Amino acid sequence: MKDFKGKEYRCFFELTLLVIGGKWKPIILNHLFLEKTLRFGEIRKRIPDVTERMLTKQLRELEADGLIHRKVYKVVPPKVEYTLNHIGARLVPVLKSMREWGVEYEEFLNDGEVLKGEGYEKK
Repeated sequence: MKDFKGKEYRCFFELTLLVIGGKWKPIILNHLFLEKTLRFGEIRKRIPDVTERMLTKQLRELEADGLIHRKVYKVVPPKVEYTLNHIGARLVPVLKSMREWGVEYEEFLNDGEVLKGEGYEKK
């Protein structure tokens, strides 16, 4: 058994899921990859279904795990920007593969059709 911040894992799949697991983290990481730098409010606009509390929690976890950088500007009102760092950017191919699999799976579920609807992805 290995330990990551008080949580045990046995393999690297478990470790990866400990770090990027959850509904919002992959979506946050994808937006930071696409936009390079985003402020809290900008992330919130791109993911309207996430609560402010949950977004704050997920951003703090991503920062604590070393995947994103949080830059605080000493101005009034406070300004905070988020960017992917090097190790966070290394997840982008993984996230793209997950997205591609999701497309294929939706096609599998719907007789070869991708359903129309609003999403968190840029068109």
